Amino acid sequence: MQFVVVCAIPTIASRAIVRYVGLTIFVTWAHAPVSFNFSGMRMADDNLIAAVDLGSNSFRLQVARVLESTVVPLDTFKETVRLGAGLDDRNYLTPAAQQQALEALARFGERLRGLRPEQVRAVATNTFRVAKNGQTFLPEAEAALGFPIEIIGGREEARLIYLGASHSLPSSREKRLVVDIGGGSTEFIVGRQYNPLTTESTLMGCVSWSLRFFPDGIITPDRMAAAEIAAGEVIQPLEQDFHARHWQMAIGTSGTARSLADVMELNDIASGGITKAGLTRIRHILLDAGHVDKVKLNGLRDDRRPVLAGGFAIMAAVFDLLGIERMQITQGALRDGVLYDLLGRQGQHDIRTQTVNGFLRRYHTDAAQAQRVATLALHLAQTMPQVNAALALDVYYAAMLHEVGRAISHTSYHKHSAYILQHADMPGFSRREQAQLGSLVLAQRGKLEKAGKPSGEALWQAVLALRLACIIHRARHDDPDPDCMLNATGKRYTLKLPKGWLDARPLTRHALMEETHAWQTVGHELAIAEHSA
Repeated sequence: MQFVVVCAIPTIASRAIVRYVGLTIFVTWAHAPVSFNFSGMRMADDNLIAAVDLGSNSFRLQVARVLESTVVPLDTFKETVRLGAGLDDRNYLTPAAQQQALEALARFGERLRGLRPEQVRAVATNTFRVAKNGQTFLPEAEAALGFPIEIIGGREEARLIYLGASHSLPSSREKRLVVDIGGGSTEFIVGRQYNPLTTESTLMGCVSWSLRFFPDGIITPDRMAAAEIAAGEVIQPLEQDFHARHWQMAIGTSGTARSLADVMELNDIASGGITKAGLTRIRHILLDAGHVDKVKLNGLRDDRRPVLAGGFAIMAAVFDLLGIERMQITQGALRDGVLYDLLGRQGQHDIRTQTVNGFLRRYHTDAAQAQRVATLALHLAQTMPQVNAALALDVYYAAMLHEVGRAISHTSYHKHSAYILQHADMPGFSRREQAQLGSLVLAQRGKLEKAGKPSGEALWQAVLALRLACIIHRARHDDPDPDCMLNATGKRYTLKLPKGWLDARPLTRHALMEETHAWQTVGHELAIAEHSA
């Protein structure tokens, strides 16, 4: 037995609607429905979304409610895992670090239980990017969390950071520099309003810099100078694009910036953010203390103390190289950007669609042909029993971009297309998604055995949908899609086309017959049949 109540706090003008369907009760008002599923007494709120940020210093979970196209935070959880410190000298995550991460993820998973996959987005940043055993650890991490985890690239991280920061700032036409010093990487973004214009990610963070220059917590003038010089060497190539002459306001976000702003405020060093003069005073305090454990600063939290010196050195170099005098602080960060990006995916502002359209323009792709193939490929993929909605969408994106490699060379363009999709910066796509798009595009033509072995029958079915769509629309005509059906029983596939359709297309018939032989080489059977309209 299941009872579902969909309701909201009613106003005088609200009108209640009660429907009985079997053993399910639906109650709605005209405003912001909230659903409660009393099967096991668990709430299932369609208006909830959640972001999981697996950073190098801390893991964060934020649950929010969507109200009138905006995000209202409900719960925030933080676990100071310091995963970046769990990398050994060969860049492998140690068993202890993995165990600590799994325990934190399991706690997050409990809070997320009952939410659907489309309501949750989990992203992993620099430590997962650089860990040599990150991919092997990922399935365990996903099992503990209960949801897929995307390892995102540095520039995608920067884009999401800016998205989160911009939504927490007043609307303004001026250009802003956003700096996010994380545990293992530092992101730089120049943007206007909600649009990032220039993004960059660097391999330095408060955890990695603290371990490198202050491993035992001792702070000396030589160590601090070395840390600041090394940070300056990383930042110097970015000076051309991120110097103060390119923006009107500097914004800091995430732990290091917030911590420095807090201690400046609470120790009467500066107010309203971070100042260059304030950094000079903090440097003297750190050097006088000589050890992170002896630093006496009001507002310095225990979880920030071990990474204070490394984060300070990076911030000092940022101010020096980029010509910053004052930096304001915002609470919006990566997890907020993930929430707004998730909100966009559920509405009409999916950044992935913008990315695909941008690639079509950049690589001078035949957009009409891409749309023909993509529409049919999506239809065929959706008829396959093991292709879920997410994979079908990947088939669509792959089909839209399957010819971008023609901008490099007509010969073996599918290989060039695959390389571009795997290695280009693609806002909105994770590394795993890009790898899957590349694999699908690589398999669009030629010998299947040379395209690698898809892991699982679902991916074989996705490949088949794309290959068949490419064959059927090889002529590049504006003819409507044939009324075709694709069925699968185990490893046996059957494509049914309207009776007589192939008789008028002998070249397509020949190509489809060749395709049946190609699938035999990988242990599958493809049959071509006709059906009556």
